[in-house]
Amino acid sequence: MDRLAYERVKENLQALDLTNTYNIIDNYLERALKEDQNVVEILDYLLMEEVKFKDKRAADIQVSVAAFPYKKTLEEFDLDFQPSIDKKLIDELATLRFVNNAENVVFLGPPGVGKTHLAIALGIIAARHRYITYYISCQDLITQLNKAHFENKLASKIKHFSKYKLLIIDEIGYLPMDIQGANLFFQLIARRYEKCATIFTSNKSFSQWGEVFCDNTIAAAILDRVLHHATVVNIKGDSYRLKDRKEFLNNKKDVINTLLSK
Repeated sequence: MDRLAYERVKENLQALDLTNTYNIIDNYLERALKEDQNVVEILDYLLMEEVKFKDKRAADIQVSVAAFPYKKTLEEFDLDFQPSIDKKLIDELATLRFVNNAENVVFLGPPGVGKTHLAIALGIIAARHRYITYYISCQDLITQLNKAHFENKLASKIKHFSKYKLLIIDEIGYLPMDIQGANLFFQLIARRYEKCATIFTSNKSFSQWGEVFCDNTIAAAILDRVLHHATVVNIKGDSYRLKDRKEFLNNKKDVINTLLSK
């Protein structure tokens, strides 16, 4: 092997930002020569590995910019603990057809049943498939829209939130909203309607959204657009957090009883 040419190859790999190929070429070429692979086979392998590496890096970047508060996957969700959820429905959502069709998903249920977990898990799948995705709590969203309205930048802010192929709006109904916040929320939903997919989570039933948005008319207009093309997952079950606390207390009780019995 021409050492000078080989060093030039590695320099060019760095110059072209072919990082993965640069890192694996030494060991791979040694193996390829022993296996008597031809030039086309060598190039095929190196290029495939570089494409895989770049795809993974791009997917990781998409996930990082989505601003998820934490990482959760569908595999980590205990469907046995929440039998009210149809696994086939979750599997269908994981195909991301709802994103391609600019449809919505609404997770309803009391606190702690896994609504945010499922929303984030679907969001991560979407981000890894290179759909521009963003997570935000409803309270933070309203705060940002109010600030933009005050600064006369509302149109720009709504345009910003409308660019995401998948927007996750978490925790609708956990904190009160005034009439201005409700109006701003409606403007965003109307802008995204039938153009982009949105996942909503809420601890309030739809009949309570009038209270959430402080106005039945605005709530009805929002629901009309949210539910027109939507999959609703109503989770009826116990809280994971209470489950974990019960298990902790039971384990603690068992330990104390064991110690006292000695």
